[in-house]
Amino acid sequence: MEIIATVDRIEGEFAVLLLRGDEKVKFNLPVVFLAGIYEGDVVNIAIKKDVVATDEAKERVMGLIEKLKRKGK
Repeated sequence: MEIIATVDRIEGEFAVLLLRGDEKVKFNLPVVFLAGIYEGDVVNIAIKKDVVATDEAKERVMGLIEKLKRKGK
């Protein structure tokens, strides 16, 4: 998924972005992710699921749950 947004303004450590096509939708993004980007600039933000990291996190959590179950017996 790709999000296209306009940098509306910078407020301290955050940039306020407005979704292109529906500018009622706004979200904040830390300015450290926007080096060289300024108010009024249009940005593309790609979002994709990290399948490997998700699976690893699920396995880790399941392991912790099993450990707690054994400890509770």
